Amino acid sequence: MQTVRHSEQTLKTALISKNPALVSQYEKLDAGERRLMNQAFQPDSDLFGPITVHSRSDWITSHPEDPQDFEQFFSDPYRKTPCPEKRSIYIQCIGSLGNTRIISEEYIKWLKGYCEAFFYGLTVKLLEPVPVSATGCSFRVNDNTRNLQIHAGHILKFLKKKKPGDAFCIVGITMIDLYPRDSWNFVFGQASLTDGVGIFSFARYGSDFYSSRYEGRVKKSQKISPSDYSVFDNCYTPEVTSVLLLRSCKTLTHEIGHIFGLRHCQWLACLMQGSNHLEEADRRPLNLCPICLRKLQCAVGFNIVERYKALVLWIDGESADTPGVTPKHSREDNVNLPKPVEAFKEWKEWIIKCLAVLQK
Repeated sequence: MQTVRHSEQTLKTALISKNPALVSQYEKLDAGERRLMNQAFQPDSDLFGPITVHSRSDWITSHPEDPQDFEQFFSDPYRKTPCPEKRSIYIQCIGSLGNTRIISEEYIKWLKGYCEAFFYGLTVKLLEPVPVSATGCSFRVNDNTRNLQIHAGHILKFLKKKKPGDAFCIVGITMIDLYPRDSWNFVFGQASLTDGVGIFSFARYGSDFYSSRYEGRVKKSQKISPSDYSVFDNCYTPEVTSVLLLRSCKTLTHEIGHIFGLRHCQWLACLMQGSNHLEEADRRPLNLCPICLRKLQCAVGFNIVERYKALVLWIDGESADTPGVTPKHSREDNVNLPKPVEAFKEWKEWIIKCLAVLQK
C-alpha cells in the first residue's frame, strides 16, 4: 500500500490560494468554517487523512490527471454555477429500482433526501419514472457477464431533451448496467458537464452481482432482438440493503459533483477521488475533503454547519423525505419502509466530530 502525502504548504495553497482576492474571500468565512477547513493541512488531523493507493489498478495510478486546487476551480471559465432561475437538481429514474413498486418509489425518495442534504440549499425534484423503452436507447447482453446493459450515451441524449427550464442539471439513475461504447465492458456512470446531464447505474453495487448465484444473467439460449424492449420487463433488481444505499449515495453525489466542476480529488481522502473498481469505490469516503468542500460551498453557497446538520437528520430518518406513501397507492401498499442506514452510522459519528470543531 502506498500513501499519497502532500506538504502542509502545498495543501494550504490548494485550499486557500496565494491569490490575494481568494485569500481575502477565505478570511471572510465563518471562523468555525475556517477552523474545520484548516484541518486539511494539519498533519495530526483525525478528520482528513491522505489518499492510500492499494494496487496499480487504482484510479490515481492508472489515470494520471493534473490536480485541481481551489483557485483553478474558481477560475475555470467552463464551470457551471446555479443561478436564481436554475437551482434545481432533477432525478429521472429509468426502469425499476426495487422488486416492487413501493420499494422502488421509497428508494428514489431516500436518494432525493440525501441529495437535498448534500447539496444543501438547492431543490431536488423527481421526474416520473420511465421504462427503458421510453429512452429509445440501444442495449445489449454483455458477452462476459451475460447481463443486460443500456447505452449510456443514448440515455444522455434522452435526458438532455427532457431537461426542464429551471434545472441546474438532470441525472438519470437505474439498476440496469451501462456501457458507453461497444468496445467497453461497462461503465458505472457518464456525464456531460456542458449539457448538465448524467446517467448512473447502481447495478454492480448489489451484493450478488459478481457471484455465481446472480439472477440477472440472460441465458445463452435466449434470443434478444435489438428493438424488443420487453426483455426489460421484470428485469432483475438487487435486494435493497444499507450497503447498496450507501454506494448509491456515493456515486450520485460524486457524479453530480463533476457537473458542478469538481474534478477528481488528488489531495486527501475524499468522495471526489476517482475509482476504477468496486473495492476502491468502497474505500472512498462519503465526505468531501476541505478543498473540495470549499469548491462546493463556493458553487452552492451553503452554511457548512446547516449542511452537516441536514445530513445527520437524513441519517436519523428525520428529513422531509422520510418514506411515506402518496394517496394513489392502494391500501395494501400503505407501508412505511424503514430507511436502511446502518452503513452510515460511522459517517454520522464523523460529522458530529466536524460539528464540534465548527461550533467550538
